[in-house]
Amino acid sequence: MAIKKCKAESEVKNKIKVSSSDALRYTENVIPENFNRESVLRIIDANLNRCREGLRVVEDGLRFVLNDSFLYKKIRRVRHSVDKILRSSYDELIKERESFDDSGRQMPEISKKELAGIITANFKRTQESLRVLEEYSKTLFPKASTDFKKQRYAAYDAEKSVYLKYRKFLLQMDCKRADGGTMTKKFSTVNKKIKQLLSAGAKDQI
Repeated sequence: MAIKKCKAESEVKNKIKVSSSDALRYTENVIPENFNRESVLRIIDANLNRCREGLRVVEDGLRFVLNDSFLYKKIRRVRHSVDKILRSSYDELIKERESFDDSGRQMPEISKKELAGIITANFKRTQESLRVLEEYSKTLFPKASTDFKKQRYAAYDAEKSVYLKYRKFLLQMDCKRADGGTMTKKFSTVNKKIKQLLSAGAKDQI
């Protein structure tokens, strides 16, 4: 009995050793060799661009479509604050940029035809990018991580301000009115104005 017990314990230990070894090999295969400083810089650069672009889309919607001077300036302050965080490292970030080799470059984007969809999607885009910046900058720029976190919460607050002021308008933008009344015509005019701005390209006036 004692011999069988020892044999069984030995087999269990061997299984554990094999499992640990397999796990180690699996981890080594999963983590790419090029996950280094250059890779992190590319992640930071891509998300900085995504964040600024998202903020600018919201900013221009508030400025040129809704004519809201107060809120568009609030968004602009967030955009400028984000831009300043790693400005001293822009040279290093741009050197590692490889836009044409980005595996996500050809991914299709969902069409957003209404103002509500455009603004909501770009707020989320901004917030997600700031979270990525906050996490990855911890490895190279610890102080910047705290600053990105601060701006992430500023973006949450800005989204709340926009929603509370325009929630009725934004919700109606996504609803198709069966009566074909004047409200539908008004929203159609606004959407037409958005398309004109997007096609013509609003000049960058800061």
